[in-house]
Amino acid sequence: MAKELNNIAIPVTDLDAAKKLYTALLGAEPFADSPYYVGYMAEGVQIGLDPNGHAHGHAGPIAFWKTSDVAAEVATLTAAGAEVLDSPKDVGGGALVAVLKDGDGNLIGLVQG
Repeated sequence: MAKELNNIAIPVTDLDAAKKLYTALLGAEPFADSPYYVGYMAEGVQIGLDPNGHAHGHAGPIAFWKTSDVAAEVATLTAAGAEVLDSPKDVGGGALVAVLKDGDGNLIGLVQG
């Protein structure tokens, strides 16, 4: 399945401090600003600050790849050796997301919608 980089989610513990830093880094105000997610656009890729990421076991940034069928992609990647960390779930706005882990512990995000 053809995929393109959709967004990069960055787990943060202090959302206000992270928002100040990433606003300075990216030179732009966020397009989404809520207590559960702050999102920026940078070169066509969404950069998101996730204050709940660490609670889900996300120790570092996750690149999310856009796919037309997240369930099929999860099946393909688990057959190739990935482990499901977060099963596909609806995160609102018609988007389904899943997070997998490769054999070295690197996280792979998938997004449909």
